Order: sequence, then C-alpha cells, then structure tokens
Amino acid sequence: MKLKRRQFLFLSGLGVIGAGFLASISRGTIGQNSQQISKVIAANPSTKKDLLLRFVSVADTGTGARGQYAVSRAMADYHSKNPYNLVILAGDNIYTNGEIEKINAVFERPYAPLLKQGVKFQAALGNHDIRTANGDLQVKYAGFNMQGRYYTFSRNKIQFFALDTNSNADWISQLNWLEKELSRSNATWKIVFGHHPIYASGVYGSNPDFIQIFTPLFQKYGVQLYINGHEHHYERTRVINGTTYLICGGGAGTRSVGKNEWTEYSAERLSFAAYEVFADRIEVSGIDTANRIFDQGIIPLKSA
Repeated sequence: MKLKRRQFLFLSGLGVIGAGFLASISRGTIGQNSQQISKVIAANPSTKKDLLLRFVSVADTGTGARGQYAVSRAMADYHSKNPYNLVILAGDNIYTNGEIEKINAVFERPYAPLLKQGVKFQAALGNHDIRTANGDLQVKYAGFNMQGRYYTFSRNKIQFFALDTNSNADWISQLNWLEKELSRSNATWKIVFGHHPIYASGVYGSNPDFIQIFTPLFQKYGVQLYINGHEHHYERTRVINGTTYLICGGGAGTRSVGKNEWTEYSAERLSFAAYEVFADRIEVSGIDTANRIFDQGIIPLKSA
C-alpha cells in the first residue's frame, strides 16, 4: 500500500520540531567504493574482542511461504557461525492483513530455530500490519517485544528508536517524542528503524516528505543509521548528511530495484542484513539465501 505522502505536509507546522524539518536538504555524501571498503575490512580483521553488538535486520517477512523460510534458514546459519541475540523486524510482519491468528505460520514456525536459542525480535508496524485492528494486537504480542507503536531500547552503547511510519500514525506526538528521546540520548550509536523508506530506488522510490522531516532531525542529533523495509529489495546508501539508509525488504519476496547517485549498493535478492557494531564503526553485510555475503560496507561513527 503506497503512502499518502501529502498527508505529511501538516508537519511543517510543528512547533517543537518545525525549524529543523523545514531545513533544506543538501546531498553532500561520503561513501566508499567496493575496493576501499574491502581494504578497510581487511585492515580491521576484527578479533571481535572490541565488538559492542552483533544484530541482523529483515523486513516484509510475514508470508509463511518458501522465500521467508529460505531467508530464515540463512539467518539461522549466520547465527551458528556468528552468534547474535537481536533481530530488527522492520514491518509487514503478517501478510496480507495483519491477522494475528496467523502468527504461528508466519513468525513462530519460520524463526523457531532462532527463537529457541533466545534470539529477541524487536518489531515495527508495516502498512499490511495495520489492516486488522490497526496493528494493536501485534503491538501486544509478546514475541514482537514492542513497547508501543513507537518505542526505544538500548543494547550496550547502542540506542534503537522504533517508529510507526504509517500514514495514520499519531505523527505530532511521535515526532515530538522522537526529538525528545534523541536529544537526551547519550548513546554512542543511534539507530532508527521503521517500515517505510526515506531514500529508495525501487517501486515506491524516495519519500520527499520524509526526507524533509527526518534528514535534518537525524543530522542534528547524530543518527548514524536508518533501517526500513516496504521496498522488497536490498539497498544501502552512501552516507547522506551523516546517516546511512538501509533497506532490507527482501525477507520473503523481491521486486526490482534501480540505482541513484546516492546508492552505494542495491540488489533484488532474498536476503537480510547483518551488523557488527564497534566503537568507531559498524560493519554491514548483505547476506542472501545461499549464505553469500553480496555486499559489505562501513558506517563510520561520525561523518560530515
């Protein structure tokens, strides 16, 4: 379901956040090409002793079909070699209409190998999830570990901020909450996730209203990473005003994807993203259902 983008125009009138949102966006970027990234990773072969957190993200998963199981097996295989205890689940958790009675078929069974090992999923609501009871039953479902329609949690020196990016969200309250939480955060790393894209090269493309809303806010408070789905592909941007944008929507099916000037890597692949967080960088990997790492990138702690 495509966002009704014009519904966000009212945000320009927000008092607490308004000035920041109306700031014009410049597209100065800092990116690394594949050779440079490989050199950085080779120079930091990572004994893992300085690893702060390892986690993965995936979105658009909840079909219970072959594609979801293929990705979940790859996630379990990665876990067996590189243990992690956190999955960011970035929306469309239950197709087609968010029916909670499908939870066993589209979540508990596909991810049973991870759930049995204590891996915790932290979910956000997608557009399909709100079609039944506005997603309220998913918010209450214990396995999704949601503390509300939007919420924050921390792991070590990393703070995560989950958003409800649907068009019917309580945007005024949510955005005031987000700015308040970001402003008082002392976390080394700030990672925001939601369902809908800000920058994307797929079927829906970039959202100009979200660019106007979020980019200056992320820049002001030093958000280094935004994770989302909705577009059924994998895409990692260059650093845009200090933030990397990563789409991991190939969790059960795929759609075509192109490329923009700010795209570092994009692919139409069933896949998930894996992250290793260190004090000075996040190492990102795109991993497909053949357990191949098809993309690697570095997110620096701070960039202009």
